[in-house]
Amino acid sequence: FAILGYKKPLEEKDLWSLNEDDISKNIVQKLSREWDKEKAECEQKEDVTYRKKSNHALNHVGDGPEEAEVLIRDKRHSRKPSFLKALMRTFGPYFLIGSFFKLIQDLLSFVNPQLLSVLITFIKDKDAPAWWGFLIAALMFTCAVLQTLILHQHFQYCFVTGMRLRTGIIGVIYRKSLVITNSAKRSSTVGEIVNLMSVDAQRFMDLVTFLNMLWSAPLQTCLALYFLWQALGPSVLAGVAVMVLLIPFNSAVAIKTRAFQVEQMRYKDSRIKLMNEILGGIKVLKLYAWEPSFSEKVLEMRKNELRVLKKSAYLNSLSNFAWISSPFLVALTTFAVYVLVDEKNTLDAEKAFVSLSLFNILKFPLTMLPQVISNIAQTSVSLKRIQQFLSHDELDPNCVERKVIAPACFLHSINLLVPSGALVAVVGHVGCGKSSLVSALLGEMEKLEGEVAVKGSVAYVPQQAWIQNATLKDNILFGQAPNEQKYQNILEACALKTDLEVLPGGDHTEIGEKGINLSGGQRQRVSLARAVFSSSDIYLLDDPLSAVDSHVAKHIFDQVIGPDGVLKGKTRILVTHGIGFLPQVDHIVVLADGKISEMGSYQELLKQNKAFAEFLRNYALDENTEEDELTMIEEEEVLLAEDTLSIHTDLADNEPVTNEVRKQFL
Repeated sequence: FAILGYKKPLEEKDLWSLNEDDISKNIVQKLSREWDKEKAECEQKEDVTYRKKSNHALNHVGDGPEEAEVLIRDKRHSRKPSFLKALMRTFGPYFLIGSFFKLIQDLLSFVNPQLLSVLITFIKDKDAPAWWGFLIAALMFTCAVLQTLILHQHFQYCFVTGMRLRTGIIGVIYRKSLVITNSAKRSSTVGEIVNLMSVDAQRFMDLVTFLNMLWSAPLQTCLALYFLWQALGPSVLAGVAVMVLLIPFNSAVAIKTRAFQVEQMRYKDSRIKLMNEILGGIKVLKLYAWEPSFSEKVLEMRKNELRVLKKSAYLNSLSNFAWISSPFLVALTTFAVYVLVDEKNTLDAEKAFVSLSLFNILKFPLTMLPQVISNIAQTSVSLKRIQQFLSHDELDPNCVERKVIAPACFLHSINLLVPSGALVAVVGHVGCGKSSLVSALLGEMEKLEGEVAVKGSVAYVPQQAWIQNATLKDNILFGQAPNEQKYQNILEACALKTDLEVLPGGDHTEIGEKGINLSGGQRQRVSLARAVFSSSDIYLLDDPLSAVDSHVAKHIFDQVIGPDGVLKGKTRILVTHGIGFLPQVDHIVVLADGKISEMGSYQELLKQNKAFAEFLRNYALDENTEEDELTMIEEEEVLLAEDTLSIHTDLADNEPVTNEVRKQFL
């Protein structure tokens, strides 16, 4: 792999696939399953038992005892679910393998000081054979190599466990955020959830890397003190006294650090919450020029957060100084006491070097132990926050009745061949599969069987227009090279020139996200203009005329889609409900219940008098009803205009004046 990276830059395809146990989907599922199991075990339970008891009443009537059923309810004391237990059951076994490697490495670390003592003895003995010295040196080298390999295996397991832990925590928090109730959303803001997934989850990963030091440090300390006792005797107790004195100091620092951590997270949550609100309402904030006010609020929160972080940093630096200097203090105290307590005690080379070697072993655990304790204090705060969030109430999935259609097939028995350059209209009742047919041609539907062959480039105009947050011109050009003559012709054909006169910046007007400052008809025409400008071979038009007025729809059909439009000669598949355009198309496809019921030209389908004729009758009736309503409105407006004229003038029979006033009124 290193050779491949030397030859060429590494790409994603060069990397190996992840192990199944490292895939986030599997990790989150395992942790979610263990957390659900933990919650189920901790729910309040009621054990109901029935017991038959003979009740002898003092004044009972009857020969035998009266039997009665007594209901006994035993409520077990409920406890809160522990997220820590779920984490241990999910990731504990893999982590214990790394702990085993750490134990072996700790034991091997004390072999070299003993070999060093033997080597110094060998050097003192002039009669010792040379091969004995080489053997000791080889053993020291082998021990060091094994110690390094085993230590890195330990860190490998710890790092992988930490990454899995972080992945699982982020996954369960994200899943929980999608199903919590509205009341829970009020108590857990977006900023808090972001902190849980970024800061708190990362703390678990940082802790796991050196968590084994919690037992490894005492083990190494005890073994080191044992060997030091053999070398220096009771004088080593002076060094132990120094270490013991540092423990309460470090504990006090850890407690205070935890308090600062809680306070700092509170300020951080408030700051992120405010920043999310600012970014969400940035448009209003800019329009009202509120930037300085909100900037002061954010900076004030950040100032409080930095104040707490500064105090915490002072404590951490003090703690680190004490524990980094502890091996030196322990060695100095031990050697001083050893030499001063008895004049017979001689600090020779063997005792000095072996003792220094053991003190060097003590340096790492004594340095890491306070950091691990501090990380545990911080992680306990994160654990409490995560556990509290995961314990929120969830939405009841049974409050909505869901009907699952399985197996489902929304299009079937489709056999459609569209000639190149043809204009094909797809019609049918609501829900018959028109949009599904377009999606199938785009490849956006799952194909169970059959083939879909599309030759050439495809342009798609959806029923709901897709608009970029850019200028109107950029939305139409869509990254293509500008062609002014072609661009102007398309604007005219799509009836956009009148809109450009109204817009403040013309075609350079910045369109908001999702076209918020355009009407539905304008968005649809911009979407159509973009498709036309692309000069594709095939055009899939999913009812683009439904969002515009009837006269605009006629203009667009005549100038763009129709036989004499801009797209003539292109293959066009038009989904439409406008029956007035059907006589001008080449072919008509009638869909019913997900399949083609009829197909042919307008005249051919009329003669068959089947589903297409029924479709025309239904939509013609709807259009006639709309026309009648419009006619009634126009007649009422005319009558109102004549009444107004007769009230204000006495020339009601004067037709020119009547017409003039009517024009002004209308």
